[in-house]
Amino acid sequence: MQSFRTELENPLVEKDIIELEQKIRAFREGTIAEEKFRSLRLARGVYGQRQQGVQMVRIKLPYGKMTLAQWKRIADVSDEYSTGNLHLTTRQDIQIHFVSLDRTPQLWAELEKDNVTLREACGNTVRNITASDTAGIDKDEPFDITPYAHAMFAYFLRKPVCQEMGRKFKIAFSNSEKDTALTFMHDLGALPRVKIIDGKEVRGFKVLIGGGLGAQPHLAITTHEFLEEDLLIPYLEAVLRVFDRHGERNSRHKARIKFLLQKIGIDAFNELVDAEQQALTHQRYKVDAEHFASAALPSYQLQSTPVIKNQLQFELWKNTNVIEQKQQGYYAVYVRVPNGNISSVSSRKLIEKLKEVIADDVRVTVNQGLQFRFVKPEHFAYIYSVLEEEGLAAAGFGSTADITACPGTDTCNLGISNSTGTALALSEVIEDEFPEFLYNKELAVKISGCMNSCGQHGMASIGFHGSSLKAKGQVVPALQVLIGGGVLGSGNGRIADKVIKVPSKRAPEVLRFVLNDYKQNANGESFLNYSEQKGDRYYYELLKPLADTETLVDEDFIDWGQEIKFATAIGVGECAGVMIDLVATLILEAEEKITNSEECISKGAWADGIYHAYSAQVHAAKALLLQKGVQCNTQHGILNDFDKHFTAAGLYNTSSVFKTKVLRMNETAPSPAFANEYLQQAKEFVAYAKQFREQLVLEEKISRQHIC
Repeated sequence: MQSFRTELENPLVEKDIIELEQKIRAFREGTIAEEKFRSLRLARGVYGQRQQGVQMVRIKLPYGKMTLAQWKRIADVSDEYSTGNLHLTTRQDIQIHFVSLDRTPQLWAELEKDNVTLREACGNTVRNITASDTAGIDKDEPFDITPYAHAMFAYFLRKPVCQEMGRKFKIAFSNSEKDTALTFMHDLGALPRVKIIDGKEVRGFKVLIGGGLGAQPHLAITTHEFLEEDLLIPYLEAVLRVFDRHGERNSRHKARIKFLLQKIGIDAFNELVDAEQQALTHQRYKVDAEHFASAALPSYQLQSTPVIKNQLQFELWKNTNVIEQKQQGYYAVYVRVPNGNISSVSSRKLIEKLKEVIADDVRVTVNQGLQFRFVKPEHFAYIYSVLEEEGLAAAGFGSTADITACPGTDTCNLGISNSTGTALALSEVIEDEFPEFLYNKELAVKISGCMNSCGQHGMASIGFHGSSLKAKGQVVPALQVLIGGGVLGSGNGRIADKVIKVPSKRAPEVLRFVLNDYKQNANGESFLNYSEQKGDRYYYELLKPLADTETLVDEDFIDWGQEIKFATAIGVGECAGVMIDLVATLILEAEEKITNSEECISKGAWADGIYHAYSAQVHAAKALLLQKGVQCNTQHGILNDFDKHFTAAGLYNTSSVFKTKVLRMNETAPSPAFANEYLQQAKEFVAYAKQFREQLVLEEKISRQHIC
């Protein structure tokens, strides 16, 4: 690889990109361990694909917002570095696939020309912060949560505490009690509330912690019914500090914050969070919501009025894809994007043709669609005609027919059976056989390629996740069926019940059975209430005939969208990175943390500098423990084990126990004096660790020579 240079104005971004290029080169040259390299590239949005030799690049769009220039930039980058397809995700990101690893630094540099980042889009970091797509335009919202979501994104980007956690951390802001951002299934969720205190209206948030789906779903627990707005970001910083120190690190399947809550309980967790208060960067953090930038409105000038070919379809589209904004005279228009896939060509055409009639604020929605804002009603027909030309004028946005699906076996290492082909087949069933469900926005169908729930099947009304069956001596592509999940509102939700596993090609029949049963027997009741009353056993008996493997035909052994017989081929997932256990790498990382600490302290970022120094000591201590064969699964455990195996054994001579020295950073408010003193302590410990390891390596070498 040639030496890489960038001309970006932001020095932090430039440093990130140059570092990625240098690490790629070191990886290619064999001077950096694969595990360490994987962790680094994941934190920079570069994710391994099912197909060998290419990468998925995830583009981080806070609360799903992008300007028209950013959208065009992403489309152009996809053409240059990928396949020309933009995949919209359930976390309001955009992914592009089949990217060469060596080209990712230049790709990132191109995106940053319009302030689009890859930083912390994957890996054990704070992931993209999602939000209700109606934030800022919803008549029911107490206030616009957009400035708070943006402030949180900016505050924690590159924050030391959340760069190498045990697992990822996902955050969602809903803009009303309707909870359209699904806060109940996130690591941290926030809903806006207003309270009158001393005669004044005070903004705040209901806060929830520890939600998640996956193989072991967990509903988030409320920690605050009302937390004042200025306390939200400091509270999250304290939560992340606790998660970083006490969260599981060896077993990635037990490393989400929901498992920490299950292990120690919410009361003990709250006590740990309170104990972090003094050491936080800020005790209160004011978000300037009043001066947050508003969307730029277009000229609203068009030269011609289109002729609508099918008036009935147009009226259906208006009734299901258009909502009125709280700003009088303006509307938001939604676009159904099948499987979240939109081409760069269509993207550029939409940008060019719609720029005069939509605001410079496009939102990616949590169900993989698009939203255009500040539309005037006289332009509905024009927008519809433009969408129709691109095959994107389907009615029923957010309805039962608008099925959510992750990429599954198309590109993901963890995919078991196809999800995208299934989704298209099910959408067709609804549109052709159950058109009344184009108006139903309560009954949601969601599909994931595996049990990890990237398609959010775990909270769907009707959910499917990829699986397999054995029958007649062969492997059959299958889908696990789940029933009864949904949104209850105010941060509450219901997890879907696992019901039965069926061959994948019978998914349309599953849908027909469930929807016909609902139509015939529900008597106008919501599907959420109806399915709860019936229970999983009822649906098991209803669907049991579809699970009969004695009636399989040849077609059942071929997955959706495929032409050859099904075979399971699951790779190693990278959703949360891989543990780094190499001793030499840990020592090197500790030295890098010292450098990071020095840089922060030189800029007056005392709390960040202190945290880097803390991390340096933990990394170095873990390295020495591993050298002695001691496995550790939390940072807190590392501190305890080091005192047990080193301090108590006389291998580390100090006036106080190691754990006490290190955790002083929790007992002292950040200041120049303490930051510099603590950094010096870290430098001395890392130097000790490096010397101790070198001595052990030398002794082992001499011992081997003696034996020979």
